[in-house]
Amino acid sequence: MTSAHDHDDAPRAAAIVDDGSVDTDTLLAAVACQQRRLERTVHGVVMTHPDGGHGCASPMVLVDLQTLDEYLVSQPLGSGSTACRADPQGFARASAVLRRAAEAAPDLVVSNRFGGLEAEGGGFSAELLELMARGIPLLTVVATRHAEAWQRFSGGAPLLPPEGAAIDRWLAATLADAHA
Repeated sequence: MTSAHDHDDAPRAAAIVDDGSVDTDTLLAAVACQQRRLERTVHGVVMTHPDGGHGCASPMVLVDLQTLDEYLVSQPLGSGSTACRADPQGFARASAVLRRAAEAAPDLVVSNRFGGLEAEGGGFSAELLELMARGIPLLTVVATRHAEAWQRFSGGAPLLPPEGAAIDRWLAATLADAHA
């Protein structure tokens, strides 16, 4: 198995902690837009909620930052359901975006989140490991309940507070390293 440390001494990955204080889906999309305005190449996927809801109990669509293709990654469970609607097959289809990103080696890859599927070894876990093994800067989001799993998975990659200044500092240091 590939390790996050094969390419460098420290993982070029970080996760923004989703502690419920901000909409981390919107924050991650804003970070991607900001980096593009700085003329950096950004690939990956961000989460949208077409019905305006939030969380995994509402419909979820991943958007490819390069092509704007949309991937439905939730399944309808009925209006009364409060269970997570994550659809592993939808995530499997969207994983092609992260595989293409690994081949393209952009300045930064964003992935909507390291969640329950990844914590259990599914979802985008193989693609995230590949990006880290290649030393491609990776930024994702992790819920507080999965933070420990992220730390084990990533080999100790940083957990960032959901604040622009902290994210900007990590990006400045990491992206400067990537071009050193």
